[in-house]
Amino acid sequence: MINALQVFTVVSVGVMVGVEFSVAFVINRILDALPDDSDQLGRAHGGRMLGAVMPVWYISSLVLVAVWAVAEWDRHGTGLVVTAGGLLILSVIMSVLLLVPINNQGKTWTPENRPADWKQQMNRWDRFHYVRVAVIIAAFALLVAALV
Repeated sequence: MINALQVFTVVSVGVMVGVEFSVAFVINRILDALPDDSDQLGRAHGGRMLGAVMPVWYISSLVLVAVWAVAEWDRHGTGLVVTAGGLLILSVIMSVLLLVPINNQGKTWTPENRPADWKQQMNRWDRFHYVRVAVIIAAFALLVAALV
């Protein structure tokens, strides 16, 4: 049973990392290259869509890591799992304090109501997101290392 939990946790966190990595280094670059207002409209739609899904994904991944740590508390590799959990907590805190406020504004913008500095705000979100991606990649790597 613990092996299934470990695999499910690693896959869940790994796919989450893949989605966030893709947003940072693929999707946003594609949107930036689109003409006229398409960039801003695409980011607003992405903010609404992923803004609804990602909080559940982050929290459920954190819960899975916590269950793994408790279930394997006295076993080899638990320190790596606990550290990964700490990094996931950091990513949630970063999200709530830094990224969500910008996203909540951006997802309501249209070409008619967006602020003059909307691109600067999106660039700020991108910078915070790059750091968050690095944090969750580190958490994922620790979980994989805990398996071996």
